[in-house]
Amino acid sequence: MEKRRCHFCFGTKKYPVSEKSLLYHDTRWCKPEHRDGELFAMLVLEGMQAGVSWELILNKEENFRKAFDGFDPRIVASYDEKKVEALMQDKGIIRNRSKIWAAIANARAFLKVQEEFGSFDAFLWGFTGGKVIDHHLADGAEMPAKDALSEKISADLRRRGFKFAGPTIVYSYMQGVGMINDHAEYCDFR
Repeated sequence: MEKRRCHFCFGTKKYPVSEKSLLYHDTRWCKPEHRDGELFAMLVLEGMQAGVSWELILNKEENFRKAFDGFDPRIVASYDEKKVEALMQDKGIIRNRSKIWAAIANARAFLKVQEEFGSFDAFLWGFTGGKVIDHHLADGAEMPAKDALSEKISADLRRRGFKFAGPTIVYSYMQGVGMINDHAEYCDFR
């Protein structure tokens, strides 16, 4: 018997859903992530996704990981104009200067949060008391683009110097790192 998935996994004839997207849905989306390295990686990827499809980001994810030194925040925080220019020539990633500089600013802010809280994980999951918020959605039509918590986290992140961290990006990030479970009730991958 075929497993049931959230509505957005069906795609359309014009925009079919890739195997990468299905794998992401099945194994990563709304699954709790606590490793600081992956929390930073998702922060960069979600920021890069602004204005483009998540499908595009997933298709370029491995290129991003190589180009951004495995998303090691200590290395990314040290990037300079020369490195930004090299990244702007990399056809395997999103070549948007503002987003690249945001990733650098976010790496620097990320390191400060780690220093203050012991880990980014402790900081981030502190907003939910370490628990996953499960919305028990009947279907995708109920899924918000943002909520009060994403607005609160967004404000805190921006106060700390994070860029491309508005409430909508933060809500998507919270789904991506499993703080929120927005799988539809009928989805076998809840």
